[in-house]
Amino acid sequence: MTDFYITKILLLTFLAFIFTMAWTPILSHFLYKHKLGKQIRSKGTTPIFTKMHAHKTGTPTMGGILIWVTVLLFSVLFFYLAKFLPWDIFQNLNFLSREETLLPLGVLVATALVGLVDDWIDIKGKGGGLEVKHRLLIYTIIALVGAWWFYFKLEWDLLHVPFLGNFEVGWAYILIFIFVIVATAFSVNETDGLDGLAGGTLLIAFGAYGIMSFSLGKYDLATFCGVITGALLAFLWFNINPARFFMGDTGSMSLGITLGIIAMLTNTAFILPIIGLIFVVESASVIIQLLSKKFRKGKKVFISSPIHHHLEAKGWPEPKIVMRFWVIAGVSAGIGLVVFLLDKTF
Repeated sequence: MTDFYITKILLLTFLAFIFTMAWTPILSHFLYKHKLGKQIRSKGTTPIFTKMHAHKTGTPTMGGILIWVTVLLFSVLFFYLAKFLPWDIFQNLNFLSREETLLPLGVLVATALVGLVDDWIDIKGKGGGLEVKHRLLIYTIIALVGAWWFYFKLEWDLLHVPFLGNFEVGWAYILIFIFVIVATAFSVNETDGLDGLAGGTLLIAFGAYGIMSFSLGKYDLATFCGVITGALLAFLWFNINPARFFMGDTGSMSLGITLGIIAMLTNTAFILPIIGLIFVVESASVIIQLLSKKFRKGKKVFISSPIHHHLEAKGWPEPKIVMRFWVIAGVSAGIGLVVFLLDKTF
């Protein structure tokens, strides 16, 4: 039976990659035709960033549509094929289930639509997109819905600490849930700043969570991660330097929150910071920069934040930063998997 699920996951991951590659030219043509390009403003509070990225003005954003639309289509298509057609193949390929994938799919699509609106506002220059406080508010509202689902609908308040076991934390689970989702979403959004950076690190993270979900017997969730991974891989083909288009908030916002939801579904919140080490470092650099400017009379720790812009300002070529961050992400994900498997064994 295990061989069947492995085959299913690999097959749907491959199909998601092929499908996303196939319809990318359609989306790309649409984005360029309608001039849905990112605006790098010449005035603002980030002169260093503006100078380094001025040449990217006009490059289309909203590329994240490729990922969540593919995942949505695959989820809905195989669900209804299994429902209305009697053939076993469609029953076997369906991976949409209330217990494992309905919540992350709903969160993925809902957040992607919010991100899409934000991208549209940014493109049209109507205020430069959502401010940080507005993003955090949106993340918190979505996290509240997820926390309500877990705590009241599933009656779940267990928090697993590696090597120590499960702890019933009661209503505090809601606060922990919100913190995990908001922190993950914020961190992934901050990472989306160089060609291929967010795509590559998310690819590694979702791949790791696919393995962990499979190990826990959550085969539908593992398949869900596989489809996201396949779509991300195709997206990355066009997003590596020089990027054909950017992920946009419709991608980074939705994938960040979905990653946090999956971490809670697998009860691995304490392993997420290891697997997503790059995300942690990126958001930490932003927080350190803000605190330094606030309490040290405007003095900065980094030339520009997040840290990938600091390295860029120091003269590192963009591809060098991205590929080294990929390496770090791969190593940290491997360490996270080792911790997970050791914890599961002992």
